[in-house]
Amino acid sequence: MAMPKKGSRLITVDGTVFRWRVRHKPTYCQGNGWTPLRFAVEQADDPGGVLVVSLPCARPDNWLGERTIAIRPVLVAGCIRRARDQGWNPAQPGSPFTLTVAEDDLAALLGEAPHYLVPFLWGMIPEGGGIEDLPRCTQIRGQQEPSTNSL
Repeated sequence: MAMPKKGSRLITVDGTVFRWRVRHKPTYCQGNGWTPLRFAVEQADDPGGVLVVSLPCARPDNWLGERTIAIRPVLVAGCIRRARDQGWNPAQPGSPFTLTVAEDDLAALLGEAPHYLVPFLWGMIPEGGGIEDLPRCTQIRGQQEPSTNSL
């Protein structure tokens, strides 16, 4: 069975076009941060075997503010290459091939140290950062404004 096209993105790796996708909504376990961020990959033109990549962090929309990363094309391409090296054949149908990425593997797959993010009320803050790192944060009510509520 082919992966849904809606919400998927195309990427070309070593001359082959693949479709990759993160589940639209978190499962209950993913929302609680009990299971990791995952994405699926399949060959775009002639889907066969599906690759399921499991990352060492939570989904960005987890409910508890666990750290996460953005899934960038360089990471997807690195995971596809690693899975092929480990025996995944995207043209052969069958059970999904699972690639579990360890914390130590992220830098090699990304080509740089991973930039973790922490979900916060209005957006994402880089790990170790503060509220000043939230460029889209807007002030709800200024401190100088008088309150319109009266008792």
